[in-house]
Amino acid sequence: MSTIEASTELKAKWHEESAELKPSVWNGGRVPMGVPFGKMMMWFFLLSDAFTFSSLLVAYGYFRATATLPNGASSWVTPEKVFDGIPWIVDGHMPLVFVGIMTFILIFSSVTMVLAVEAGHRMDKKTVVKYMIFTIIGGLMFLSCQAMEWSHLIIKEGLRLNFNPFAASGDPTGMTHGSVMFGQLFFTITGFHGFHVFTGVIINCLVCSAAYRGVFQKKGHYEMVEKVGLYWHFVDLVWVFVFTLFYLIN
Repeated sequence: MSTIEASTELKAKWHEESAELKPSVWNGGRVPMGVPFGKMMMWFFLLSDAFTFSSLLVAYGYFRATATLPNGASSWVTPEKVFDGIPWIVDGHMPLVFVGIMTFILIFSSVTMVLAVEAGHRMDKKTVVKYMIFTIIGGLMFLSCQAMEWSHLIIKEGLRLNFNPFAASGDPTGMTHGSVMFGQLFFTITGFHGFHVFTGVIINCLVCSAAYRGVFQKKGHYEMVEKVGLYWHFVDLVWVFVFTLFYLIN
């Protein structure tokens, strides 16, 4: 056998072996970590979104720590004096009650989302739709509460991006206005989070509609409900950090 013939035979053998390997190794035959592609992409998106929220919250912490009066005292506001009632209903004497209600609503909607995902595993279309509707209602209630809070702070209290009507916590006389960074960061971060809740409500409506029409029942799985569930739980988790930093820490 000549060198050329031997080389040709080796190449042919290599191509045969490559063809045997290609379907399982190079052509999508193996799923990374056993996670479906769509769910993996959702995790990547949430990771990138987590970096965005982390950057905003780190910036909040920095500006809050460095906001000082000429005498070195803090020029930040006292949260329990800013959020001291129920917007448009009760003024004062109920610090953090309203935001506590908002937090409860959002966490409860996360529970209903878990129940919807669990029902999807059982291929229970009716229960999936029921708990998806409860989740959507929870999201709309949270957004309504946020609209009440924003409108109260803007219209009644006069909080603006360039003006803070609330007193600085470091001034015992209460005559010095707090840092304007409070309003800027508050509206930016809670607004960004609210946009995520709004987006989640829209997506949940679309998925709920598809579940009601039996789209996932025909596919034989409710993976899409799981994916939107991951997004919704992420939004709830972020709110825990926003709630802690803006409303709880004095």
